Amino acid sequence: MERTARGAGTYALMVEDRPLADVLRPTPVPNLTLVPADGDLAGAEVELVGLDDREKRLRHILAGEGMPPCDYVFLDCPPSLGLLTLNALAAADGVLVPLQTEFFALEGVSQITKTIERVRRFINPGLALEGIVLTMYDRRNNLSELVAQDVRGFFKDKVFETVIPRNIRLSEAPSHGLPVSLYDPRSPGAVAYAALAAEFRQREKARRS
Repeated sequence: MERTARGAGTYALMVEDRPLADVLRPTPVPNLTLVPADGDLAGAEVELVGLDDREKRLRHILAGEGMPPCDYVFLDCPPSLGLLTLNALAAADGVLVPLQTEFFALEGVSQITKTIERVRRFINPGLALEGIVLTMYDRRNNLSELVAQDVRGFFKDKVFETVIPRNIRLSEAPSHGLPVSLYDPRSPGAVAYAALAAEFRQREKARRS
């Protein structure tokens, strides 16, 4: 989505109490609707501190009457554990962790499970680790394979079989205001994300059966 077309978004929803229907935006992808991250979102961390039930505001919004019917809701979070991420964890059923196949990313992965456990204990008992997706994988780099082996050895079947490779098309697509599935659907990155979506659906069906 082009920046000029975003309008009000997550900040207006969570801080200004704008109705969800006012900030939902259609996309070129069939059956995909999103709430954009508006420019004021950077200040939300500070402003949320003074609001009632601050860590559960998103949870209440998604459980409200204005929520349209949908199969899945994906919450894209910043990498830090602030009030925005905490709101997402309080509202979510599961956590899908993208993990770069690099050494320092591997160092921080143990903190993810600790964070999920804390949120589960104090805020959202139903929260679970949905899975880990290995990203920016470079088959020419031995480090990528070593990190992948370590992560799979520790998290076992929580790690998705699908791996997202390094691909220039993934970097180019946002600058054109398009998802890579529309920007270049035949690129390795787009093909990998399509496979990831299929694997995600397959895991969900197996878990519910």
